[in-house]
Amino acid sequence: MANTYTQIHIQTVFAPKFRDAVLDKEWREDLYRYITGIVQNNGHKMLKINGMYDHVHMFFGMRPIQSLSDLMKQVKEDSSKWINDNRLVRGRFRWQEGFGAFSYGKSQVPSVIKYIEEQEYHHSKKTFLEEYLEMLKAFEVEFDERYIFKPLE
Repeated sequence: MANTYTQIHIQTVFAPKFRDAVLDKEWREDLYRYITGIVQNNGHKMLKINGMYDHVHMFFGMRPIQSLSDLMKQVKEDSSKWINDNRLVRGRFRWQEGFGAFSYGKSQVPSVIKYIEEQEYHHSKKTFLEEYLEMLKAFEVEFDERYIFKPLE
């Protein structure tokens, strides 16, 4: 789109179906590269992607050429297919419905990147669910407890 200038930084957080702890460290980097390709092939710019065995943080510069919901749908569909085609988990892999999305200003970009890089450190102190609820509250996002990612059982 000519004469369209934007600066939109989005962090999304999403998890495997039932919050299964199946994102194995041995192949997570390959998954992140695959997801990065999806994001970039859609015209957006990946700034940082990382996570743990039970969730992913994706931070990217979003271009106004696609809705966030459409991008996340494609990321989840294509990466699920990649995981299943490569038989990286037992049974059929699926992502949990929904995602968290949070926007940031340019001055916040370095600290968000650092936060995402240090996921292992953060999760040595708190669970994914604690982290996610803190994010929702910090951003004053109204939520229904029935639809929050459930704790691991």
